[in-house]
Amino acid sequence: MEAAPNAKAPELPARVNDVEISAATIEAESQHYANEPDPALAARRALVVHELLRQRAVALELIASDADLDDATLDTLLAREMRVPEPTRENCARYYEQHASRFVRNELVYASHILFAITDRVPLALLRQKAEDTLNELVRAPETFEAQARALSNCPSSGVGGSLGQLTRGDTVPEFESALFDSADVGLLPRLVRTRFGFHLVRIDQRVAGDPVAFDDAQETIARFLSERVRHKAIQQYVSILASEASLENAALEAASSPLVQ
Repeated sequence: MEAAPNAKAPELPARVNDVEISAATIEAESQHYANEPDPALAARRALVVHELLRQRAVALELIASDADLDDATLDTLLAREMRVPEPTRENCARYYEQHASRFVRNELVYASHILFAITDRVPLALLRQKAEDTLNELVRAPETFEAQARALSNCPSSGVGGSLGQLTRGDTVPEFESALFDSADVGLLPRLVRTRFGFHLVRIDQRVAGDPVAFDDAQETIARFLSERVRHKAIQQYVSILASEASLENAALEAASSPLVQ
């Protein structure tokens, strides 16, 4: 069993028990993870997880030993091995009360940003430092935001001084949406916003308050969200158990120390 993730050897093949995942396969798979900070590492983990699940399906005689794991078989495997409780009305009501700001119709934010995009050419630490230095400059001279956006931003919005125009929930990736909507801040945000694309300096130009959504109207959406979140955590725990019971090499996974999913 592998004691710790091996993220520094992406050129090496991975091994799950007696099955090797070649470096060429990992490299080809990494093309599907171009938006990840480390595409090769993300591909390695995905392929290892897939092989762990495939081998478990073989052990349960759901597929032949030389067969691949398709979506239907994966669904059958997870339904057989995991028990995921459905959220109750009380669970949904608690989430609604704790996240009331998310249940608003017609809420608008007008925002601008400067993107320091993650690339293979610039080390992440240097990119973050450049973004932080620029943020400090803008704190001292906020009137230079548009000029800095035109000079530095890796987003097409740089041509209009970083303006993203009118945004609603669902228009952006979750991390960026949270920065826009989960506070009442206006003006330059005093912190970097990290997304899969890089580091953003964000300025809230205007907020338009929306209308609250009643709990009864929101309950079904909340239930689906909570159910998916619980299922996602259960799958992570299940994979960790499989990893703890397997012989792994260069897998970039940490094995679980205790069985959390029965």
